[in-house]
Amino acid sequence: MPDQIKIVASNRKATHEYRIEDRVEAGLVLNGTEVKSLRAGNANLREAFCIVEQGEMILRQCHIAPYDHGNLANHNPVRPRKLLLHKREIAKLEKAAAQKGYTLVPLKIYFKRGRAKLEIGLGKGKKLYDKRADIAERDSKRRMQRVDVRRTLDSE
Repeated sequence: MPDQIKIVASNRKATHEYRIEDRVEAGLVLNGTEVKSLRAGNANLREAFCIVEQGEMILRQCHIAPYDHGNLANHNPVRPRKLLLHKREIAKLEKAAAQKGYTLVPLKIYFKRGRAKLEIGLGKGKKLYDKRADIAERDSKRRMQRVDVRRTLDSE
Protein backbone atom coordinates (compact mmCIF):
# COMPACT_ATOMS: atom_id res chain seq x y z
CA MET A 1 0.00 0.00 0.00
CA PRO A 2 1.52 3.38 -0.98
CA ASP A 3 2.00 6.04 1.67
CA GLN A 4 -1.12 8.10 2.26
CA ILE A 5 -0.19 11.77 1.97
CA LYS A 6 -2.56 14.60 2.88
CA ILE A 7 -1.13 18.00 1.90
CA VAL A 8 -2.06 20.68 4.43
CA ALA A 9 -0.25 23.74 3.05
CA SER A 10 2.07 24.42 0.16
CA ASN A 11 4.32 27.34 -0.67
CA ARG A 12 3.32 27.97 -4.29
CA LYS A 13 5.39 31.14 -4.48
CA ALA A 14 8.60 29.22 -3.69
CA THR A 15 8.91 27.67 -7.14
CA HIS A 16 8.38 31.12 -8.67
CA GLU A 17 11.00 32.83 -6.51
CA TYR A 18 13.58 30.02 -6.32
CA ARG A 19 15.01 27.28 -8.52
CA ILE A 20 14.68 24.22 -6.27
CA GLU A 21 17.73 21.98 -6.61
CA ASP A 22 17.27 19.47 -3.78
CA ARG A 23 14.32 18.35 -1.64
CA VAL A 24 14.41 16.83 1.86
CA GLU A 25 11.61 15.51 4.08
CA ALA A 26 11.74 16.50 7.76
CA GLY A 27 9.52 15.75 10.73
CA LEU A 28 7.92 18.60 12.69
CA VAL A 29 7.89 18.94 16.48
CA LEU A 30 4.40 20.23 17.32
CA ASN A 31 2.11 20.82 20.29
CA GLY A 32 -1.29 19.09 20.51
CA THR A 33 -3.33 22.11 19.42
CA GLU A 34 -0.95 22.70 16.50
CA VAL A 35 -1.60 19.20 15.20
CA LYS A 36 -5.37 19.71 15.43
CA SER A 37 -5.09 23.04 13.67
CA LEU A 38 -2.96 21.49 10.91
CA ARG A 39 -5.48 18.69 10.42
CA ALA A 40 -8.10 21.43 9.89
CA GLY A 41 -5.82 22.92 7.21
CA ASN A 42 -4.92 26.14 9.03
CA ALA A 43 -1.30 26.72 8.03
CA ASN A 44 0.55 29.29 5.94
CA LEU A 45 4.10 28.91 4.59
CA ARG A 46 4.26 32.14 2.59
CA GLU A 47 6.86 33.95 4.74
CA ALA A 48 8.42 30.87 6.35
CA PHE A 49 12.09 29.94 6.17
CA CYS A 50 14.43 27.35 7.67
CA ILE A 51 17.65 28.07 9.53
CA VAL A 52 20.27 26.02 11.38
CA GLU A 53 20.85 27.12 14.98
CA GLN A 54 23.19 25.28 17.36
CA GLY A 55 23.19 22.16 15.21
CA GLU A 56 19.38 21.99 14.96
CA MET A 57 17.15 22.86 12.02
CA ILE A 58 14.45 25.40 12.93
CA LEU A 59 11.35 26.46 10.98
CA ARG A 60 10.61 30.16 11.48
CA GLN A 61 7.69 32.43 10.53
CA CYS A 62 5.40 29.52 9.68
CA HIS A 63 1.89 30.58 10.71
CA ILE A 64 -0.25 27.80 12.17
CA ALA A 65 -3.52 29.38 13.29
CA PRO A 66 -4.65 28.77 16.90
CA TYR A 67 -7.05 25.86 17.23
CA ASP A 68 -10.69 27.00 17.21
CA HIS A 69 -11.74 24.81 20.13
CA GLY A 70 -8.52 25.34 22.08
CA ASN A 71 -8.38 26.84 25.56
CA LEU A 72 -5.89 29.10 27.33
CA ALA A 73 -3.12 26.61 26.56
CA ASN A 74 -3.38 27.36 22.83
CA HIS A 75 -0.08 27.79 20.99
CA ASN A 76 1.68 30.89 19.65
CA PRO A 77 0.86 30.96 15.88
CA VAL A 78 4.37 31.88 14.64
CA ARG A 79 6.63 30.24 17.22
CA PRO A 80 9.90 28.67 16.02
CA ARG A 81 9.44 24.93 15.43
CA LYS A 82 12.18 22.32 15.58
CA LEU A 83 12.60 20.03 12.57
CA LEU A 84 13.63 16.40 12.88
CA LEU A 85 16.56 15.50 10.65
CA HIS A 86 19.71 13.41 10.99
CA LYS A 87 22.89 15.29 11.93
CA ARG A 88 24.51 14.52 8.59
CA GLU A 89 21.45 15.86 6.73
CA ILE A 90 21.53 19.07 8.76
CA ALA A 91 25.26 19.47 8.13
CA LYS A 92 24.80 18.87 4.40
CA LEU A 93 21.96 21.41 4.14
CA GLU A 94 23.81 23.98 6.26
CA LYS A 95 26.88 23.70 4.05
CA ALA A 96 24.79 24.01 0.87
CA ALA A 97 22.82 27.00 2.20
CA ALA A 98 26.06 28.78 3.16
CA GLN A 99 26.93 29.12 -0.53
CA LYS A 100 26.08 32.45 -2.12
CA GLY A 101 22.50 32.74 -3.37
CA TYR A 102 21.19 29.55 -1.73
CA THR A 103 18.55 29.29 0.96
CA LEU A 104 16.40 26.65 2.67
CA VAL A 105 12.78 27.09 1.64
CA PRO A 106 9.83 25.19 3.17
CA LEU A 107 7.77 23.84 0.26
CA LYS A 108 4.84 22.01 1.82
CA ILE A 109 3.44 20.62 5.07
CA TYR A 110 1.68 17.29 4.88
CA PHE A 111 0.68 14.26 6.90
CA LYS A 112 2.32 10.97 6.04
CA ARG A 113 1.21 7.89 7.98
CA GLY A 114 -0.31 10.16 10.63
CA ARG A 115 2.87 12.19 11.19
CA ALA A 116 3.33 15.84 10.28
CA LYS A 117 6.12 16.31 7.73
CA LEU A 118 7.71 19.32 6.05
CA GLU A 119 9.33 19.25 2.63
CA ILE A 120 12.37 21.55 2.55
CA GLY A 121 13.90 22.68 -0.70
CA LEU A 122 17.42 23.94 -1.29
CA GLY A 123 16.67 26.89 -3.53
CA LYS A 124 18.71 29.40 -5.46
CA GLY A 125 17.07 32.76 -5.97
CA LYS A 126 15.90 33.53 -9.49
CA LYS A 127 16.66 36.76 -11.27
CA LEU A 128 13.86 38.80 -12.82
CA TYR A 129 14.70 37.60 -16.33
CA ASP A 130 14.54 33.96 -15.17
CA LYS A 131 11.04 34.56 -13.81
CA ARG A 132 9.96 36.19 -17.07
CA ALA A 133 11.35 33.27 -19.09
CA ASP A 134 9.46 30.78 -16.91
CA ILE A 135 6.21 32.71 -17.34
CA ALA A 136 6.68 32.89 -21.12
CA GLU A 137 7.40 29.15 -21.28
CA ARG A 138 4.31 28.36 -19.22
CA ASP A 139 2.13 30.56 -21.46
CA SER A 140 3.44 28.93 -24.63
CA LYS A 141 2.74 25.44 -23.23
CA ARG A 142 -0.79 26.54 -22.33
CA ARG A 143 -1.35 27.89 -25.88
CA MET A 144 -0.07 24.64 -27.40
CA GLN A 145 -2.47 22.61 -25.26
CA ARG A 146 -5.39 24.79 -26.36
CA VAL A 147 -4.45 24.31 -30.03
CA ASP A 148 -4.21 20.54 -29.54
CA VAL A 149 -7.64 20.44 -27.86
CA ARG A 150 -9.17 22.44 -30.73
CA ARG A 151 -7.60 20.11 -33.31
CA THR A 152 -8.98 17.01 -31.59
CA LEU A 153 -12.45 18.61 -31.33
CA ASP A 154 -12.39 19.67 -35.02
CA SER A 155 -11.32 16.23 -36.21
CA GLU A 156 -14.20 14.49 -34.43
